[in-house]
Amino acid sequence: MSTLGHRSLAERLKGIAEVECVTPDLNGVPRGKVMTAAGFLEGRRLQMARGVLLQCIMGGYPPARFYGSDDGDLVLKPDTAQVHRLPWSEPTRALAICDAVELSGAPSALSTRGQLKAVIALYAERGLVPVVATELEFFVFAPNPDPQQPFLPPVGADGRREDGSAAFSISSNNGLRPFFTEVYAAMAALGLPRDTFMHEMGVSQFEINLLHGDPLRIADQTFLFKLLLKEIALKHGLIVVCMAKPLRHTAGSSMHLHQSVLEQDSGNPLFSDAEGQPTPAFYHFIGGQQAAMAEFTALFAPNVNSYQRLNHPFASPNNACWSLDNRAAGLRIPASAPVSRRVENRLPGADANPYLVVAASLAAGLHGIEHELEPSPPIQGEFQVPEHLSLPCTLHAALERLNRSELARELFGREFVEGYIASKTLELASFADEISPWERRVLGMQV
Repeated sequence: MSTLGHRSLAERLKGIAEVECVTPDLNGVPRGKVMTAAGFLEGRRLQMARGVLLQCIMGGYPPARFYGSDDGDLVLKPDTAQVHRLPWSEPTRALAICDAVELSGAPSALSTRGQLKAVIALYAERGLVPVVATELEFFVFAPNPDPQQPFLPPVGADGRREDGSAAFSISSNNGLRPFFTEVYAAMAALGLPRDTFMHEMGVSQFEINLLHGDPLRIADQTFLFKLLLKEIALKHGLIVVCMAKPLRHTAGSSMHLHQSVLEQDSGNPLFSDAEGQPTPAFYHFIGGQQAAMAEFTALFAPNVNSYQRLNHPFASPNNACWSLDNRAAGLRIPASAPVSRRVENRLPGADANPYLVVAASLAAGLHGIEHELEPSPPIQGEFQVPEHLSLPCTLHAALERLNRSELARELFGREFVEGYIASKTLELASFADEISPWERRVLGMQV
């Protein structure tokens, strides 16, 4: 690692004793080590076991053959543009988002941040610049020390818990204004610009829209935002939950992805012509999304709970149909001016890894452009999903589709796809070992 002790970085770390050097694992969880600020500025090399990138969400790892039989090290290489003081940390620490690279310096195939950078590079080779924005939904709950009990909203200013009637309300009755005030301050400190914020449909559910921009920067911002939400919630005696479906009879949480493409030289939108009409590339991009969506469902909906959310089809479309401004479609074209024409992928959940969501969705769109894939006819109003546009409805089925996907191996490499499936298969097996309250309540009384 080259020396990092240049003046601007040293100024940013003034008064900082420790730096959290992290990289996203396959689930988007920050993994890494804490280094002294002095060692960080000297450019001291920081190494971590390769297998950490495939760590299961509940702990544990797939067999070592999926990350190298020797379980050797990789290097955490800081992105100096993503070094931040952490305003919620006392004493104040800094955090550095790192790339996971092999000892040779080559990108690690197991790194989801590396996978996204590779997809962006494919666009650049073709003179194209992808632009994305994420919408992240999340729930704010009271502490839940007993996971056998359901989540509950915090007690509001009136002494009551929210009952689900506060959707799109801007009232401060939920008592969360101090929490969100600190969230906004932390976003400003970390350089995370926000567009809109609102109370969503669910009980104590909220949504933040991040401004559109460079895909890697937006993925980094989404990664940091999820981290700061959880850390600041703890300071306020709350918990933030980014599960796809934490409450029954309530809409789940998504991470909708808005996508557009610019021509690198001119800066003109690729999806609209000079007259403001949709271009062939626009339709090919949609065609690529449709062609890959079933095979990539396990990347957009990575957990058992993800499919609980997809059982609520209007709020969370589980199809590969596309439509003009119809939220029942998995691919929605929001109403906009021609210069802002974009494709919204509504399948990803809040539980998904933002790097992997952006990489997989953009890779699918580029595949469609390169192969001039034609989309199905658009749908409007109420509709029945054609069989060829239906998606896997369980994690097991989604992993089976991913395992059969030659396109996934072509775009992301055999090592990543097989390692991802191995880790997720362990998670699925762990879930199958559990006996749920529903089983005890309903089946336990059978003769």
